[in-house]
Amino acid sequence: MEKGNHSTVTKFFLSGLTDQPELQLPLFLLFLGIYLLTVLGNLGMIILILLSSHLHTPMYFFLSSLSFIDLCQSTVITPKMQVKFVMENNDISYPECMIQLYFFLLFAISECYMLAAMAYDRYVAICSPLLYSIIMSQQACLSLVLGVYILGVVCASAHVGCMFRIHFCRFDLINHYFCDLISILKLSCSSIYVNELMILIFSGINIIVPTLTILSSYAFIIISILHIKSTEGRSKAFSTCSSHILAVAVFFGSAAFMYLNPSSSSSMDEGKVSSVFYTIIVPMLNPLIYSLRNKDVNIALKKIKERRPFL
Repeated sequence: MEKGNHSTVTKFFLSGLTDQPELQLPLFLLFLGIYLLTVLGNLGMIILILLSSHLHTPMYFFLSSLSFIDLCQSTVITPKMQVKFVMENNDISYPECMIQLYFFLLFAISECYMLAAMAYDRYVAICSPLLYSIIMSQQACLSLVLGVYILGVVCASAHVGCMFRIHFCRFDLINHYFCDLISILKLSCSSIYVNELMILIFSGINIIVPTLTILSSYAFIIISILHIKSTEGRSKAFSTCSSHILAVAVFFGSAAFMYLNPSSSSSMDEGKVSSVFYTIIVPMLNPLIYSLRNKDVNIALKKIKERRPFL
């Protein structure tokens, strides 16, 4: 049995977002600011939920898990991306590229299922409020989150495991700002049939299952809201879902634009810009989406400030 992947390519070069010299420094400063906001926002959300006892509910347990995923996702992508803005060549070794690809897939897939779990939580809260504490017990929530990460690990392991069977002969320039699965496969000089089959199977599962879960949850939620007689009750029920709906739309919309476009060079360049949204912008926006109009979060922040007057 053959060992290794027998590739003559030991490192790759990332093309980055743009080659225009005048844009390098502005983009570096822009994405540095975005990354700092992402770290501050998501880490702050996790700490706030941990410190505030009235936020120890299933909804905020899932939200803290989503913040952890966003924080990790951004950290996997952004620091390496920043190198291209300050250095002429942005190379990455083959092992580092596979590691980055693995964790990117792990957290991207986990986010899909975490958003689905959050949709299910909202469905139970609105459609079965009397049974909410029983259905969404601590054990059930832990099982859902554990299941999310297991699915992410299994899918990421399958994709990266299949990468070790292909050969890279001469081409080593990845037309992206990180080691994206499709961009790497374009450099192969051996058959990628198995890899494409894996992408087809897992992409179908990872898109259809969360999407159906989210759509069916909100279908029942809308029906339940329509049966609420008071306008105030409808408004309150909808407000608990609005943040999640916005987060889902931004994440799945930008990801779909990237992966459902035709695979031409121009669409790849457009795809790089699109992928910025779900790899870098979405992790920054999620804490803002879930906190700006969230009364519970604002109350928790006020209580933390009252406990620590020097803040």
